[in-house]
Amino acid sequence: MNRLSSAISVAVLSVGISTSAVARDYISIVGSSTVYPFATVVAERFGKVTNFKTPKIESTGSGGGLKLFCSGIGVDTPDITNSSRRIKQSEFDMCQQNGVTDVVEVLIGFDGIAIANSIDAEQFNMSTKDLFLALAAEVPNPDGSDTLVPNPYKVWSEINPDLPEIDIEVMGPPPTSGTRDAFVELAMEGGCNNFDLIKGLDKDEHKRVCHTMREDGAYVEAGENDNLIVQKLEANPDALGIFGFSFLEQNDDKVQSSVIDGFEADFDSIADGDYAISRPLYFYVKAQHAGTVPGINEYLAEFTKESAWGDDGYLADKGMIPLDEDARESVGEAVRSLTVLEAIE
Repeated sequence: MNRLSSAISVAVLSVGISTSAVARDYISIVGSSTVYPFATVVAERFGKVTNFKTPKIESTGSGGGLKLFCSGIGVDTPDITNSSRRIKQSEFDMCQQNGVTDVVEVLIGFDGIAIANSIDAEQFNMSTKDLFLALAAEVPNPDGSDTLVPNPYKVWSEINPDLPEIDIEVMGPPPTSGTRDAFVELAMEGGCNNFDLIKGLDKDEHKRVCHTMREDGAYVEAGENDNLIVQKLEANPDALGIFGFSFLEQNDDKVQSSVIDGFEADFDSIADGDYAISRPLYFYVKAQHAGTVPGINEYLAEFTKESAWGDDGYLADKGMIPLDEDARESVGEAVRSLTVLEAIE
């Protein structure tokens, strides 16, 4: 009886996906605003050089994309989600619970998170410690006592006399963004670990203090549209913005990178690992849709061609930092065989 029930379940699932294929003849992609421009250029090339329709891509943020991706299988769910961070255990579990059991992870390259301002303003030269003190909800008491207090800093020069005497105003992504996740893990946590008081906290309290951004107006959630942040920086030379390196490079006639711990966000410093705020970029594929939704395998082949993601590929021209040759070979083989992600290590 159990075997019969299992067989019926598999049959129903297969029919559901097949019905979806009839209803949708293009690839649906959601996810990270950082990966969006890279996925878009691949999708456009794919649409031109193959007989398949150009994939439709929606910028929802990494967290929003994974939520949609993991909601189930079928025509109403995306085939691929882009992410500027690795999938979390809770998201992986949600996928499994909703029947998205065959997830292929594709590491595509690296990106830096730029802290930028208008080219008409003074370039910032600061540390991750300065960033933490500027943006954290709670910081060590400036009076030197071993206590944490609500962030009292209003002006950059109050944190570091070498910084400008202007109000702290930083525009950045919301909590659903992979850029936000990476920023708090790399910049904020890197900065807060300069303080013995914080390093001595238990794990949960340490994460809360290091990752919680202030909400008094010094940090402004500017949505998932990085181009909008660039426009606001042009209009307000006193403000700083947080976004991916590719947007910095595409707008280098308008904005400039801050120097963080001695290095600007540029191709070489990110590739060499010198720039502190850099992160891997991914996309995730619903293998259960491959071979059913037209063009998924061919899209994967286009993305992982040397002319696309290689050292001299067109994605590098767009600002993506390529994987090294061995990593590209390893990831490419996993993609071609649709190797399923078994667990989050």
